[in-house]
Amino acid sequence: MENEVLNVIRTRRSCRKYKLEQITDEELQAVLEAGTYAPSSRGMQSAYIVAVQNKEQQERLASMNARIMGATSNPYYDAPTYVLVFAPANANNPVQDGSCILENMMLAAHSLGLGSCWIHREREMFASPEGQELMCQWGLPAGLVGIGALSLGYPAAEAGQAKPRKEDYFRIIK
Repeated sequence: MENEVLNVIRTRRSCRKYKLEQITDEELQAVLEAGTYAPSSRGMQSAYIVAVQNKEQQERLASMNARIMGATSNPYYDAPTYVLVFAPANANNPVQDGSCILENMMLAAHSLGLGSCWIHREREMFASPEGQELMCQWGLPAGLVGIGALSLGYPAAEAGQAKPRKEDYFRIIK
């Protein structure tokens, strides 16, 4: 079966090389809005989304993430925009809610010709005093945990082909 949404799902790939050019405000707004339409437990919409385009803040985030990963490279792949997702630690399903937001934003980004990649270690980053300080600076409420992030920008290279799907991936029980 073919349709536009299924094609976006089938062709989205993680992007790890970005052009230096910043995405437009309109593109960023569209991606962030897509995140707000993700399903959330009990319809509570308890998550928070933060887009970071400030270079100093990005350097700080990359350094924090790299320390946890034990690397010196930029875990956000030098993307021009980072998008972070947080949720209350005491929410019904914070990881699931945040994961749905991240996926919606990745699909929206791809549909607009943008590249994205899911980035990990935000839970550890924002459990630290430095992470707590950043969340306070950003005006976020106390009690949030980092769920994940996206690197976001214009791809610097063509996306590769999808790996073949394994044959026994799903079952239909009638």
